[in-house]
Amino acid sequence: MHRQQFDTLDLNILRLLSGNARKPYLEIARECGVSGAAIHQRIQRMYANGVIRGAESLIDPESIGYETCAYVGIFLRDPVQVSSVIEKLQRIPEIVECHFTTGQYDIFIKLFARNNDHLLDILQNQIQDLGLARTETLISFKQVFRRPMAVQDPVAPKKEK
Repeated sequence: MHRQQFDTLDLNILRLLSGNARKPYLEIARECGVSGAAIHQRIQRMYANGVIRGAESLIDPESIGYETCAYVGIFLRDPVQVSSVIEKLQRIPEIVECHFTTGQYDIFIKLFARNNDHLLDILQNQIQDLGLARTETLISFKQVFRRPMAVQDPVAPKKEK
């Protein structure tokens, strides 16, 4: 996707939605000083252009029995197999994020398990069975903070003297 051009209203809308994705359009309109129809049109355009890709409900994993959060760095035996490995990783419901990365790992994933025994089972019986070279696992003791993407005004180009 190419970089979008945003005016002040677009950026204000994005800031308000990043703080509360369920904020009513009319409330956004009041805060921005424009009509509800204008907000609706802007938000629909941002959805159509892929700027806004959806809204999510954040569920506390521990409250539904998932006490262990882990990050796994994956080393592939053969980089050609990346597509098939990702396809298989998508079938493991405990995996919530998957990234291509620079550095030592070919793929980096985040997952939630009920406990350490469940994590071990996922690693040994689902992830290692994908024919990987090896993995490295980091267990998160506690998420310290999580926040939405910061929406900032674009930096104006410097004028030449």
